[in-house]
Amino acid sequence: MSKVILSIAYLPPVQYFAKIFQHSNVFIETAENYTKQTYRNRCVILGANGPLALTIPVIKTQGNHTPIRLVEIDNSTLWQKNHWKAIESAYRTSAYFEFLADVLLPYYTHRYSNLFEYDTLLLNSILEFISVSHRINQTTLYLPKYDYDTYDCRNEISPKVDYRIDKQFVPVEYFQAFSNKYGFVPNLSIIDLLFNEGLSAIEIIDASLKRPVE
Repeated sequence: MSKVILSIAYLPPVQYFAKIFQHSNVFIETAENYTKQTYRNRCVILGANGPLALTIPVIKTQGNHTPIRLVEIDNSTLWQKNHWKAIESAYRTSAYFEFLADVLLPYYTHRYSNLFEYDTLLLNSILEFISVSHRINQTTLYLPKYDYDTYDCRNEISPKVDYRIDKQFVPVEYFQAFSNKYGFVPNLSIIDLLFNEGLSAIEIIDASLKRPVE
């Protein structure tokens, strides 16, 4: 399968980037309804107290059936300040903190109102940082199912789904700051890998692909 469909995601896990690396045609779903408790507004990092979920507060402008493009960010809370504080606390001593911090910090100091736009801009900045030249397309119509030649990951890459179900993704261990306390914690947000390994992350993601697809 050379085509993959992904949901938009906030600082998504390594598995998400493995799919981008693995497929020549990458599409982001733009026409679905928002689903709560997913990576659309949540990421997981590793701090001194273990895995930590960072969640962007949202406003569903049309209730439980709000299209993903119409989901607003609830800026009545200090979520940007709190998220950046957590990221700094977890990674400020990491080898590549200063390099990646310059890329990420604007997304925690400038105000954004739309979740889809925010996630998209942040994803593109990370892809540019690691020099990934894949064109990321966007769907124009919602389809509940796709043909056999399309890998539908919209709901497969989720905190609710065990990543080990994905037989094409086998996480490769890399250095983590708190591994002495927790061992290796796989499939965290891409920033965990980037802060700890820098651009070597590219080789680590490649190595995690069990059956590469052209």
